[in-house]
Amino acid sequence: MPTVLGMSSVREALTSAVDALRAAGVEDPRLDAELLLADATGRERARFAAEPDEGVPPAAARRFGEMVRRRLRREPVAYILGCKGFRNIELAVDRRVLVPRPETELLVELALELRPRRILDVGTGSGAIALAIAAELPGCEVLATDTSAAALEVARGNAARLGLAERVQFVEGTLPGDEVGWVGEAGAERCDLVVANLPYVAEVEWADLEPEVTEWEPREALLAGADGLDAIRTLLADERVRSLSRPARQRANATAIALEVGAGQSAAASALMREAGFGTVETRPDLAGIPRVVWGRK
Repeated sequence: MPTVLGMSSVREALTSAVDALRAAGVEDPRLDAELLLADATGRERARFAAEPDEGVPPAAARRFGEMVRRRLRREPVAYILGCKGFRNIELAVDRRVLVPRPETELLVELALELRPRRILDVGTGSGAIALAIAAELPGCEVLATDTSAAALEVARGNAARLGLAERVQFVEGTLPGDEVGWVGEAGAERCDLVVANLPYVAEVEWADLEPEVTEWEPREALLAGADGLDAIRTLLADERVRSLSRPARQRANATAIALEVGAGQSAAASALMREAGFGTVETRPDLAGIPRVVWGRK
């Protein structure tokens, strides 16, 4: 990597970093370099184009150099910066949780359309879905679960920073227990919508993923068996979830569950949803046209 510690201008800093990142196979070296330099200097990215010959202070140069070295090891930019934007909120993220993806926002958009009274987010990770819904649907009660205690620690921290700690309840596990009562025979009328971004990477796909994923993100939050559907299959087989497909006197709408799925998985996931008793099943495409969300109604 060309040294960035002796730089004297923004232009030189970015040129050096972009060349090194491109050589390392980073997908968008210019964007990544600008994001890192903006954080290191405390300046807006737009200022770099307007004032490319502006000097970079030595302390900022050293910080930028270390950040670039981390990126050369293919550590995700979000982990280096310690944060990631998701819809209208900014989340703290690290290796305990996945980096929130734009396609996951489809689950939030669906919730905003359906306007449930009470929503359960299964596998919350950083809390992205649960906290975005809480922020944009003030009247909605939100419960979020995760099997990882470390991930829940991140999610609770995000809730506190966003002022949403009183709005979102976090529970360790896949589904809440009887003491919470949101899912199951006793609680069937008290949960309008379940959303979940569960692991959906098939084992055969693992070797083809970018190093940012395979070497840095939590494997247990990604891999889901031979076909990538093990986690979804397990969730939909649970009697507490199946109970949501049955008529509920007080439920505000007909929607029961919405799942994010991988490319090519929508047909199989839809079939599993119908087997679980959800009579009407639809899909939503992401910006690339890939069916990304499968949702079912009773």
